[in-house]
Amino acid sequence: MKTDKPTTKIIAGTHKGKVLELPSLDVTRSSKSMLKESLFNVLQFDIIDKIFIESFAGSGSVGLEAISRGATRAYFIELDKNSYQILLKNCKLVDIEKCQTIQGNTFVQTPLILDFLRNSKDEIVLYVDPPFDYREGMEDIYKKSFHMIEEITATNIFMIIVEHVSSLEIPEVLGKFSLDKTRKFGKSALSYYSYTK
Repeated sequence: MKTDKPTTKIIAGTHKGKVLELPSLDVTRSSKSMLKESLFNVLQFDIIDKIFIESFAGSGSVGLEAISRGATRAYFIELDKNSYQILLKNCKLVDIEKCQTIQGNTFVQTPLILDFLRNSKDEIVLYVDPPFDYREGMEDIYKKSFHMIEEITATNIFMIIVEHVSSLEIPEVLGKFSLDKTRKFGKSALSYYSYTK
């Protein structure tokens, strides 16, 4: 009987090559390497000294990649118990000092964290990656995610990135933020928002 656990690696930076465990695929969908690589090609040096918040964190592979590439700190929010345990394990492997993990509801916790960091001199990159598979009770997950972004009043947001299913119609404007670009990778896509000029 095969017990190989799904894993992914940190692509670049100080922790390059470290192997992260992934939660079982029926609970979470790991951000594909190609998509993750594209994300950090867009961010490049802009990630350095930023605070990274990963909503719907799963294994934390995106936020941990951000730490590896020079983010000051990462906040991870994950509701699922099993995924949260794996997230903790991965944070300990990479740099627990720079990780703040929260087990809870993204729609409650993300605004609380943003409020807490409101007066921080560091800018924030917010990464929102709602579950794709529309499990029971998840039907309005994108609507709720967009609403959460619309409600953001913090002024130290550098960028908001939404990972979503490619076929989704993405709003051009969400509150104070407007869509810069969308990049598609098969079934997944990344949409980048920044302050409306």
